[in-house]
Amino acid sequence: MTALVRLRLEISYDGSDFAGWARQPKQRTVQGVIEEALGRVLRLDPPPVLTVAGRTDAGVHASGQVAHVVVPVASYYPVTGTLPRRMAGVLPADIRIWRIGQAPEGFDARFSAMSRRYVYRVCDNPMGVDPIRRHEVLWHPRPLDLDRMNAAAALLLGENDFAAYCRKREGATTIRRLLRCDWARDETGVAVATIEADAFCHSMVRALVGALISVGDSRRSIEWPSQVLAGGERDSAVQVLPPYGLSLEEVTYPDAAHLADRAQETRRIRVLGVSPEERHAS
Repeated sequence: MTALVRLRLEISYDGSDFAGWARQPKQRTVQGVIEEALGRVLRLDPPPVLTVAGRTDAGVHASGQVAHVVVPVASYYPVTGTLPRRMAGVLPADIRIWRIGQAPEGFDARFSAMSRRYVYRVCDNPMGVDPIRRHEVLWHPRPLDLDRMNAAAALLLGENDFAAYCRKREGATTIRRLLRCDWARDETGVAVATIEADAFCHSMVRALVGALISVGDSRRSIEWPSQVLAGGERDSAVQVLPPYGLSLEEVTYPDAAHLADRAQETRRIRVLGVSPEERHAS
């Protein structure tokens, strides 16, 4: 029987030239490129399959992505100390793996995660975006009032059904706990939205930011995004923004003793208004 080891990978990438994270036939994807590189370095055919904390869409970037992979011990141990450097030698310049190491017992990159933190960058300078940052910053031609945007964002916090801001998938819940949603300007004046939740639905961040921008430029009231949320259905007035302004910055996990419990809890079906403790007891 082949002995196996689970590895944790910490990854960053420029999503501009990828058709998203998930492997797709005849498409260049982050998952596909990394798996192919791992197969080459570890001499595994077929290559190992990655499990990721959050599947990013085409054009979305990441500086704090996390994944795990299970490989034979016999393939990993001979390159334990050199695997990150070997991967750097075969990966393209738009992907870096900063750390690779044995995962603690019970670790699952997707289900053990406590939260994911994204940022979305918007430039409202009437002259446009610095050309050097054009692949990571959206240009909005109207001035944005961040005080209005923060007031609107505060009304969205907590556990809610975010169906109004998600693309629904058959059999999947749209209940999420929004932990943080706020705006600030960086040193260059770019408006940066920081959005953190226990998990996200498809297109949720870009839809939330789109709604908040319409408040920031005074096209909508401060209460409008929360009114859309309460409506429970997609509103055509909510603009889903382009992907290139979005970046996954961080995935957080509990301490090693609680990884397996967190993974079990995440797999349970969510019901709005039911606490994690009550779900665990059910």
